[in-house]
Amino acid sequence: MIYSGDPGDALAPDDIDDLARRARDGDRDALELLLAAVRPRVLNICRGVLPYSGDAEDACQEAMLNAATKIGSWGGRGRFTTWLHIVSVNSARTTYRRLKNLATPTDFEDGAHDRPDPRTTSVIAGTRLDLLEAMDTIEKDHPQYVEPLLLRDVYGLPYDEIATLVDAPLGTVKAQIHHGRKLARPLLRGDQ
Repeated sequence: MIYSGDPGDALAPDDIDDLARRARDGDRDALELLLAAVRPRVLNICRGVLPYSGDAEDACQEAMLNAATKIGSWGGRGRFTTWLHIVSVNSARTTYRRLKNLATPTDFEDGAHDRPDPRTTSVIAGTRLDLLEAMDTIEKDHPQYVEPLLLRDVYGLPYDEIATLVDAPLGTVKAQIHHGRKLARPLLRGDQ
């Protein structure tokens, strides 16, 4: 099937995987078709993390660039779209961190106190902010828990698919998610 770029002309998962394999093997035309086909999906993932559309667009662009330049790291064992989920979530988290750093006062002497608190801006407001801050806190001491936890609890991926994506045994993934949840609960309640 030829993809026209029309959102109503969505490709089947097998077609996306085929394009991804060809793109990974150096086919530039396949890469362009693949990126056009998955862009709406990537933007939706980024919107799921960043409620402000401009920020989601920035994260989407970063994710598309990362997907294009790092497609060689997709092993081809799982679905390309699952791998793309990770790339997209990581790009959204990077965008969030950049926004948080811009919004947090660091120097009160030169007027930095006029910057908005990210909790009260429409850019990164609401429970997503709390979740992203919790993931950042957990990642400092236990980075192995963050990716499986996000894939399971935010994106609802099945445990076996997560195990394939993170290249870990199923039991390890279940334990990481369990421990990640234990660490996240008090952070999300504000118990810190």
